[in-house]
Formats: sequence, structure tokens, C-alpha cells
Amino acid sequence: MLQIFLPSIILIFIYFTTFFVIAQIIKNNSIVDIGWGFGFILIALYTFFFSEIITAKSVLVTILVLIWGSRLSYHILKRNWGKPEDFRYAKWRKEWGKWLLIRGFFQIFMLQGLLMLIIASPIIFINYSHQTGLHFWDYFGAAIWITGFLFESIGDYQLAQFIQKPENKGEIMKYGLWKYTRHPNYFGEATMWWGIYVIALSLPNGFWFIISPLTITILLLYVSGVPMLEKKFADNPKFQEYARKTPKFFPWFPKKPEQKK
Repeated sequence: MLQIFLPSIILIFIYFTTFFVIAQIIKNNSIVDIGWGFGFILIALYTFFFSEIITAKSVLVTILVLIWGSRLSYHILKRNWGKPEDFRYAKWRKEWGKWLLIRGFFQIFMLQGLLMLIIASPIIFINYSHQTGLHFWDYFGAAIWITGFLFESIGDYQLAQFIQKPENKGEIMKYGLWKYTRHPNYFGEATMWWGIYVIALSLPNGFWFIISPLTITILLLYVSGVPMLEKKFADNPKFQEYARKTPKFFPWFPKKPEQKK
């Protein structure tokens, strides 16, 4: 098993080390976010072309990763182009002081590399497998992935359109998919990885790769996604009112306002 993961480990290390060097030159560690989607594309393509056999399952998964990774990286690149370092990384830059280089290398770039390896593990496993043909789990997983992709891409588009309008400055996005979940893009991201995991279930020992969707879901829901963003709006009364009515992560109908007695 280690032999199929070792090339990807080396590839990820070189990839994020390169991003680290560039980040220090331009003094912007938030470029690591741009590298997130492209990194998965790199892993998918490498394991696809250097596997012993190309199967329908590996073609399916590689195409899904190409679609998701390209869209996400382009979206983040377009959103951050010409802007200063993201508030999260700028905060760490001040807090870490003289330890910025060491902590930045390990806690930002190498940590993301480790997480990428864990989350991408079913991709590597699938692309190196020899099972031909598609099965029920492949179609079911693809359907789950499509659902997640729609949530993430449509949610990002709706938010971008909302922010572009001057009259919405200072307002909270609560329309479209954002009416049913406060984080449709994060929900979509997690859902896509559950879809890829389901595709891996048709392979022997595929069950063990549940670590991939569990990791990304926990990260988004409890660590770096939802908590950090909601903390930013902790003192915003408009957001708090929105939060009282709208589910945090899993989509559902908003709560009806309580009627005064």
C-alpha cells in the first residue's frame, strides 16, 4: 500500500514547498488557498497517467477532480487577485512574529499537504486499482458528487453576485441556497468528497478510505471553515439574526419568525 502513496507524498512535498517559497517572496501566505484545488488535480493526473491500467472508474474520478479543482482554484484566484493577504493568514503573521517562517512552513503549507494527502487518498487508491467497469456505487457516488458540486459552485456564484452590488454593502447574503444553509459552499465541498468515497466503496478495502470525507467534513464544520468565518461575524447583529433562522451546515428550510404574544 505504501508504494502507491509514496510518489504522491513526494509530489505534494515539492508542490507545497514551491508555494511556500513564492509566498515568502510576495509576503502572502494566503496563496496556499489557490494551490488547494490545483494540488488535487496534480495528484489525480499523476496517479492516472502513471498507473498500470486505466479503468472507467479512474477516468470518472479524475474527470470529477479536474472539474472541481479547476473551478475552485480559478474562483479563489479571481477572488483574491490584487488583494492583500487574507485576514486569517495576516493574523497569524502578526502573532507568530520571528517564528513566522518555521510555523508558516509547517502549520500552513506542510499541514495542508498532509491534509491533502489524507483527503486525496481515495483518488490515489481508485486510480491505482485494476477493477474495470462501473458499478452501482460508482453511479451513486457520482450523483452525490454532482449534488455537492452544484451546492458549492452555485453558492459561490450567488455570493459573488451579491457582493458585487453596491447596495448590498454591509448586508448579509441570505438568498438562493444561502436561505437554506449559512454555508452552501462548505456543505457542497464536503458532499463531493463523500461522493468520491462512495465510488471507492466498490473496491476491496475501499471502506477504510472513509478517513477522507470525515477529515474534510470535520475541518469545514469544526476547525477552519465554518467556525473561523462565523467568528468574523460574531458581533454583527444582522448575521446573528440570520443565524437564528438558517441552518449552519446541512440544508433545511429556515425557521419561521416567532410570533409575538
